[in-house]
Formats: sequence, structure tokens, C-alpha cells
Amino acid sequence: MVNGPSPTSGPQESSPSGVAPQKPFALRATIYTIGFLVVVLGVIPSIFHILGKMPVRDLPIGTEIRLFWTGFRHLVGIGLFAGGLFTYVACSAWLIYCGRGPHVEFDPPKVFVATGPYRWVRNPVVITLMICVLGEAIYFGSLGMFVLIAVGCCFAQYQVTKIEEPRLRERFGETYVEYCNRVHRWIPRPPADES
Repeated sequence: MVNGPSPTSGPQESSPSGVAPQKPFALRATIYTIGFLVVVLGVIPSIFHILGKMPVRDLPIGTEIRLFWTGFRHLVGIGLFAGGLFTYVACSAWLIYCGRGPHVEFDPPKVFVATGPYRWVRNPVVITLMICVLGEAIYFGSLGMFVLIAVGCCFAQYQVTKIEEPRLRERFGETYVEYCNRVHRWIPRPPADES
């Protein structure tokens, strides 16, 4: 049996409590993820890049070496950004699929997830976003984006320790506390053998 209105029931009205019905989970997760990435990897780095705008500092050497250095910098930047973005999508998809909710407080995961990338590190999503911004900073040679990384790391530490972890401890109890004792917050390391 399918829950919810039938396709022919017409427009949905708000429930008797005055709360509008929620959009399907997959749609909410997709809208959030795309919007989040546009802001975190597009808008904010662009602002920091513009505010920290300075001429790109290439090595003061011959043209051939300078061209090689610029090309190398671009390759490293693209590689870090692409690898970080791919890993971000994989970690987010894992959490959404296994946790039955995206990694946000307005629609938190319903199930505790300590498998997949979350066996290696507690905050792979944040780490992969920082890697993406590092790739952008290297690609553009942007001092402003390097400043963003420092600001982002401070913000992430505050957000994770003061907001996210207390809520997860409250929601998942001793299971989460044991997980925190076993898995590092920021530095990925191979999972301990749990047999």
C-alpha cells in the first residue's frame, strides 16, 4: 500500500495542524545538496577570492618554467577539487542512504551511521569540502580562498563540537559516545578490527 495522496487527488492542501506536507525525501536531499554545494563551493569561495584578489604569484623565472608551474598548479587544483567533490558526493549519498536523512539538522538522519567512510573518520563531508576549496585556492592561486580554508576550519570545529556532536550524543546516546572514542573527528585512519 502506498502512503500519501493518490495521483488524481489534485493539489495537496496543508494538514489540519496548518503544516504543509513535506516534499519527498529524495527531492529534499537533492535540493539541499545542490544548493549547499553552490553556496559552499561557488558563492563563498568567489567572495573570498574577490576580497583577497591579488596578482597570481608565479615563480620569477623563465617563461617555459612559469608556464609549466601554472599548468602544474591548475592540474593539482583540478585534481583536488574533482577528488574532493567525488568523495563528498559518495559520503553524502552513503549518509543519506544508510541514515535515512541528509547530514543537516532540519532533516537529521534517522539511523546512526558508522559504516563506509564513517568508519574511517567522523566528519568526511567537512573534510572533503575543505579539500575542494583547497583545490580552488591552488587552481586560482587565491590568497582569499586560503583565508577561507582557515576560517572554514575554525567554523567547522565550532559547529561540530558545539552543535552537531551534542545533538548526536543526545539522539544516539552511548552508541555515539563509543563511536567518538573509536573514530577520530578529523584525521582519517583505518578502522580498528571489530571482531
